[in-house]
Amino acid sequence: MHTSGFQRATLLRGLLHGSGRPVSIVKPSHSIPGGICCTIDHYLARLTAKNQSKSTVETRRRALTMFALWAETCHLHKPDEITQSALLNYQEAIWQYLKQDGKHLAIGTQIGRLVAVRGFFKWWCKTEQVDADPSAALELPKEPRRLPRNTLSESEVRRILRTPDKSDLLGVRDRAILEVLYSTGIRRMELAHLELPDLHLERRTLLIRSGKGGRDRMVPVGERTMKWLKRYLAVTRPHLSIVSDQPALFLTGYGDGFSPGSLGSLVTKIIKRSGIGRTGSCHLLRHACATHMLERGADVRIIQQLLGHAKLETTAIYTQVSIRTLQEAHAHTHPTANLDS
Repeated sequence: MHTSGFQRATLLRGLLHGSGRPVSIVKPSHSIPGGICCTIDHYLARLTAKNQSKSTVETRRRALTMFALWAETCHLHKPDEITQSALLNYQEAIWQYLKQDGKHLAIGTQIGRLVAVRGFFKWWCKTEQVDADPSAALELPKEPRRLPRNTLSESEVRRILRTPDKSDLLGVRDRAILEVLYSTGIRRMELAHLELPDLHLERRTLLIRSGKGGRDRMVPVGERTMKWLKRYLAVTRPHLSIVSDQPALFLTGYGDGFSPGSLGSLVTKIIKRSGIGRTGSCHLLRHACATHMLERGADVRIIQQLLGHAKLETTAIYTQVSIRTLQEAHAHTHPTANLDS
């Protein structure tokens, strides 16, 4: 299918921006046997066969579709036509790309695009038994470790939790959702995927199935959170459930399970209504969970297991957010800590 430069630019902008726009708007050419697009299809099929998560495969698909479109504009149609120099030019194009707001792509987005390309060429070289991997020269940009913004205090969390109307059926559900997010620190995707069998009432645990990276984990649930979950299950969920075999733990007003997007919108609106003057969504409560536990003496490795981080350094960022211990030491030792000094 012939497509104009404008159409290709439109899709390329969407893919670079990470909008997740369906690639069916315009596709790179699949008409060349052994071409980049056909080889990418084989690679994605291999990832699926290796039981990679659907989200991982779809993320790679979007990134590699963008790469294939770029390669076509450079008249590069087969993998063996891609040189180290060409990939360095591609990396530079990603770096120089400006979004509609005039800003560069986030470093994490750039890394994701390049990781997909490296994974593809590593597989291609192994499959075709090619000695030289053109992606070997790609060095990923260094992502700065920034502190999470808008870390909530315990009093702010209490205001958020008390915002839903507990006399209303949906208010009980919303309070239970907020409690689970704060008590367990799970991601919104993980909460949206929770099913009834994942909640063990006697053990006060939640089973997180296929979390980030496809890993399962068990997380504890606080007593107060369990109280709200039991109330939701007894009072609210029976009124929301339209079909008896609906597995989702949390249901919308339509009787369906939440999507991550609708769940995020719900929490965003509640935080806004709380009047704390902060903006954010589910991740605010995840950050608060980790930070408050650290401030109360939890070991960082326990937090790592709770949050489902593969690497300890990812969790270690919260040790910088948890400032209470530093403040206490400062108050006891620094000459300017009190007015009489």
